[in-house]
Amino acid sequence: MTGHAKGGPSAGVTSAGAPLRIGKVALNVRDLDTMSAFYQQVVGLIQIESAGQTVLLGVDGAVLLELRGNADLRFASPLDAGLFHTAFLLPTRADLGSWLLNAVRLGVPIQGASDHMVSEAIYLADPEGNGIEIYWDRPSQDWTWRDGMVEMSTLGLDVQSLAEVARMNIWNGLPSGSSIGHVHLQVGDILAAQAFYSELLGMDIVHRVSGASFYSSGGYHHHIATNVWNSIGASTRTEGTTGLASFELIANNPTLYNDVFARLNTFATHSHEDRVEVEDPWGTTVILRSA
Repeated sequence: MTGHAKGGPSAGVTSAGAPLRIGKVALNVRDLDTMSAFYQQVVGLIQIESAGQTVLLGVDGAVLLELRGNADLRFASPLDAGLFHTAFLLPTRADLGSWLLNAVRLGVPIQGASDHMVSEAIYLADPEGNGIEIYWDRPSQDWTWRDGMVEMSTLGLDVQSLAEVARMNIWNGLPSGSSIGHVHLQVGDILAAQAFYSELLGMDIVHRVSGASFYSSGGYHHHIATNVWNSIGASTRTEGTTGLASFELIANNPTLYNDVFARLNTFATHSHEDRVEVEDPWGTTVILRSA
């Protein structure tokens, strides 16, 4: 229904306020020092903890990114299943503009900049080739929904307007309230991804384009996306490579956690006291936790 999300009006919908939201993303990296410095200096995360070959980075004291260092790792192929990008969500358009101005000042290579109708986004990659999106959301009441599907597109970003709105907004790292808004994955098969992320995990398919599907909880435009643009036919990833190790889905109420947990019991899982871990068909670990 136009102007409405599944479950009700779309006004006030946020990524973090959804029944299921993205928590921490973990990456396997070869050069821990270089990668940690990049995510602090370029993305704007703060180091929360460092122990051995693990660095935890985040904002507001919450961990958003875990880097697991191992110099013996092989670099993943861009044709493998795994991470397409981790999407860091900033609170305001001025924040995104400030990030962009700082990236230009640092000489960071930008790979793309798009207006997706529901959001505005800037794309880059870290030193080991992991994709990154930095974005902000337009108010959800301005998103357009038709028959349970949200309208998104890839239009040119008005970079000049973005820079102008940021000129009085000094960049001091990711601002309070920033989060990982969504995770975009490379998979080997769209229908197999649908069976896992929609039928097993219970997320709504809210947008489709050629070779990609977008999954949502609670009427957000997407928390997870899967595509086969580079990875069609990819098999389960082998161990010992760089890239995505795991990401968290956090259930914001115990009933939902129990419902998803019950479905996961039919799948190969690893249960712990406070979470359950399950691998998608391509070897990425999804960790379900209760808030």
